[in-house]
Amino acid sequence: MEFYKDDLKWNRKAKIPLRIIVVGAGIGGLALALGLKQSGHDVILLEQVREIAEVGAGIQMAPNAARILGRFGILDKVMQKANVLEKNSLRRYANNEELGTAPLMPKIGEQFGAPLSVIHRGDLQSILLAEVRAEDIDLRLDSRVIEVDPKFEPRVRLQSGEWIEGDAVIAADGIKSDIRHQIAKAHGHTDHSRPTGDAAYRILIPKERLEHDPRALELLNNNAGMRWMGPEGHIMAYPIKNNQVYNMVLLHPQRAGASNEESWTNKGDKQEMLDFYSGWNDVVKDLLSYVPEGEVMEWTLNTHRPLPSWIENKVALTGDACHPMLPYVAQGAANAIEDAGTLTMCFSLTSDVPLALEIYQHVRKSRGEAIQQSAATTRKALHLPDGPEQEKRDEAIRASNKGGKNPDMWADKEWQQFMWGVDVMKDTMTNWDEYKSKVSGHHLTPLNATTYI
Repeated sequence: MEFYKDDLKWNRKAKIPLRIIVVGAGIGGLALALGLKQSGHDVILLEQVREIAEVGAGIQMAPNAARILGRFGILDKVMQKANVLEKNSLRRYANNEELGTAPLMPKIGEQFGAPLSVIHRGDLQSILLAEVRAEDIDLRLDSRVIEVDPKFEPRVRLQSGEWIEGDAVIAADGIKSDIRHQIAKAHGHTDHSRPTGDAAYRILIPKERLEHDPRALELLNNNAGMRWMGPEGHIMAYPIKNNQVYNMVLLHPQRAGASNEESWTNKGDKQEMLDFYSGWNDVVKDLLSYVPEGEVMEWTLNTHRPLPSWIENKVALTGDACHPMLPYVAQGAANAIEDAGTLTMCFSLTSDVPLALEIYQHVRKSRGEAIQQSAATTRKALHLPDGPEQEKRDEAIRASNKGGKNPDMWADKEWQQFMWGVDVMKDTMTNWDEYKSKVSGHHLTPLNATTYI
């Protein structure tokens, strides 16, 4: 496939097949189950809902995730449903002035050996789910996990009271993960979220709503991202579903008295949205006027303190269960897929479960948390009030086109190299002996004191 070049040579079949319980069938859990099954493991995938429905909006598939999906054999199918963005346009909120552009495809694909695209979350989840079923993975719906073994042995209890046992438990059950709370408590960590003060509207505008507006149609038909920056908020917008739907994420201050619950399915108020963006440019205001009534979703954005550990004995956390990402650098799904790729590699190289989990954490924790923190840094840069700081930021964005540092970290070339250029699977395989040496003998946790030889 164009732009996908993989030079990783690895024997993906596990030395000793294990029985691995994966909790949660979101993007990360499905990808992990698929990778583990393809490596020869027996996977039990537990999901609390009775039916996996298409929810959410547009998400980015960056090269760091695309190369892993390529190794799992599904990148072709993903790209059939994805839009390949050619650039990202950074603009002022009031007059629509373009401050700079971040070139994307084909340059990014050539540089990193994997494409950058955007896709509806539901489309990606449907592709992964179909592959999980094609691989005959044991997917059990209506199976909510409420706790893991108190000593973090590999067994979980369902809400029904049933216990399920395996060789390892991997929690991919999101920001409300019960297993996250258990691991945090085992390390004496008080686990709670803190509001950022922001919320996000997520809206999808179908093509038929835009057909009378030439400017809106041009945005829909061009594969470019639009990033409008203003006081206390910004907008990220791009076409999805093969240019049939315009996807917009609109960051704004959280309403006074609004719930701090984090959910993709909370309804927002269209008039409140129009009121906040009333001082923004006509293109933005026109687009928002086309949003169908009752179709505005609002998502409260909270921060979560990094956990002392993502692992305990034979249990590990992945995805939003351990590194929930704010949307400012568009790496939530991509980092969950990095977790899946890393764990797949670890369990193909050893059957020693605690060792595999220690090396997984060694590879992923500092990196995942650095990207997590970069989102908070980017938030501040994007939401500056008009004034000297904003003018300085705008000049830096203009200068970045000539090689300077971009204050929007998502568009900064050096940070792109860190986010998109690192190959966690290759890193794990290439440095396995070094990482094994680093963690062996001192990968002790409060409830697990075993020395590996």
